Amino acid sequence: MYKGFYDLTSAMLTQTRNLDVVGNNMSNTATTGYKTDRYADTTFDEVMRSRIGNKIKDPQPLGTTTSYATALDEVYTDHSQGALQLTGLPLDFAIEGQGYFAVQTQDGRVYTRNGSFMLDDQGFLALPGQGRVLGTNGQPIYLGTDQLAVTSDGMISSSATGAVLGQLGVFAFADPSAQLQKTGDGMFTANAQPQLAAGVTIHHGMVERANVDLVQQMVEMITCQRALQSASQLSQMYDQLMNQTTTELGRV
Repeated sequence: MYKGFYDLTSAMLTQTRNLDVVGNNMSNTATTGYKTDRYADTTFDEVMRSRIGNKIKDPQPLGTTTSYATALDEVYTDHSQGALQLTGLPLDFAIEGQGYFAVQTQDGRVYTRNGSFMLDDQGFLALPGQGRVLGTNGQPIYLGTDQLAVTSDGMISSSATGAVLGQLGVFAFADPSAQLQKTGDGMFTANAQPQLAAGVTIHHGMVERANVDLVQQMVEMITCQRALQSASQLSQMYDQLMNQTTTELGRV
């Protein structure tokens, strides 16, 4: 009986945490370059049941049992490509392929797929609220103008003079799921050194939309809510049954 309470409580906690993940995904559908988080749970391993007592010196195995209680296994990020959206803005860039823009912030370097850039007050290419965008040489890119011509490999030149101004750095990780940690707003920190990405295409005047499948997230939300409601109702039934059992036994 008490094991049932434990299993149902773990189910409610699991579905509540999953709803938090789904809700965060849905709230970021309009965040440029956002990558979907996914919740994975797990059950506890099988355990051996044994009979013990005052007259039994050595436990006698009765068999194995599996707990249906669930717990968080991991929350992992889906790094798949999002849809590209045409904006026509001169400082917007999108990556097609595997890789990330690097941005130098006050606290260090972060990585992102958000290519909705601007010029800061000194003329450097920057991501609003974060810092300056880095080139292939690992240094900030000075433009001084938004009149740009950009090639598919990220080489930026002035459309007025033809002077080369820099090349956008796109950096790749061998295992993004393990080597990148999400910090919010589509930003990631890294625990490994990246390499310059190969085989990627830079699209000028476009941005990458969040890779959130809104329909899938809504279905997941409804499923979680129903599972949470069912576990809550069963928990109430267990509670009523326990109260009734205690009352009836107390009368004997």
